[in-house]
Amino acid sequence: MLIIGIAGGTGSGKTTVVNQIVKHLPTDEVCVLSQDSYYKATDNLSYEERTKINFDHPRAIDFELLVKHLQHLKKGKTIEQPIYSFVTHNRTKDTLITRPRKVVIVEGILIFNNEELRSLFDIKIFVHADTDERLIRRVRRDISERGRDIDEVLNRYQNTLKPMHLQFIEPTKNFADLIIPNDKHNTVAIDIVRTVINERL
Repeated sequence: MLIIGIAGGTGSGKTTVVNQIVKHLPTDEVCVLSQDSYYKATDNLSYEERTKINFDHPRAIDFELLVKHLQHLKKGKTIEQPIYSFVTHNRTKDTLITRPRKVVIVEGILIFNNEELRSLFDIKIFVHADTDERLIRRVRRDISERGRDIDEVLNRYQNTLKPMHLQFIEPTKNFADLIIPNDKHNTVAIDIVRTVINERL
């Protein structure tokens, strides 16, 4: 099993990179674990309290469960990934059955922050994008997909996203084996990743 960690700031284009890698692999050979699925359950909090959670701080992530699930997959066991709702800011009652595959991709903004999780990655990739570009993507996504208004998105960006990025995400670039500038024409980096995957497989 080859485990690939793909990190980068919010709106950096991690999902695009993941999709570019996945589309060239047989569907029965790859599975994806998203850090977003592993936000901690907040059943004990009211909706108003949940909206105040700093989702860009490592404390918001259930790293223990994510590490356990990855270890289970390595042992050939099937897991049930949590499903998280950004509308309610909480886990849903549903889970996603995920079976072990030859290639497991873990993606998320904070996945290089946890040493135990980081040690499980065979390849660590950081997707880099210009700050303005990331903000534009975040605004579009939060308004269209997550029901936020523009003031809420910009306030969260200024008060939470930007400082957390500088403190917890940007520094983890140093752990990366490969840094991919997020440019849709940057096929060379993706080709390198595919070559490494094919060699390992």
